[in-house]
Amino acid sequence: MRKWLKWIGAVAVLGFAALQFTNPPRTNPAITAGHDLMATNPPPPEVAALLRNACYDCHSSETHWPWYSYVAPMSWKVVRDVNDARDTMNFSDWPNDDPHRARRRWRRIAEAVEANEMPLSKYTFIHRASRLTAEQRKKLVDWAQQQSETLDD
Repeated sequence: MRKWLKWIGAVAVLGFAALQFTNPPRTNPAITAGHDLMATNPPPPEVAALLRNACYDCHSSETHWPWYSYVAPMSWKVVRDVNDARDTMNFSDWPNDDPHRARRRWRRIAEAVEANEMPLSKYTFIHRASRLTAEQRKKLVDWAQQQSETLDD
């Protein structure tokens, strides 16, 4: 019986080691000049800090990849989540030249933050600095709504 347990353990360790060769690429695409929100439409410092702490890791091309994003199979989930987040909303690719799209994004930000949809609880569980208080949520929602209203026709 002990011999079987040793073999099973050895196979499990080898399998885990082999998985490490299947890690997906963790990329931070180049930021096109004039497209990053912080460069083109800088928010007040407090709002900028909230965006950096609670949003930018997933919703920008400035992701800080944590150690566990290098360990399969967790790496697969982290990379997929970041890629999905960037596809949904990317602060590094802000539509400054399209007021209609920008207005829709501002409204979506306000709705998601106000409804506690963002930041995701699975993210805030690990990244405590990304947790937003009720006051911080209100500040972010109010600012996003204000930005949206400035683009209303």
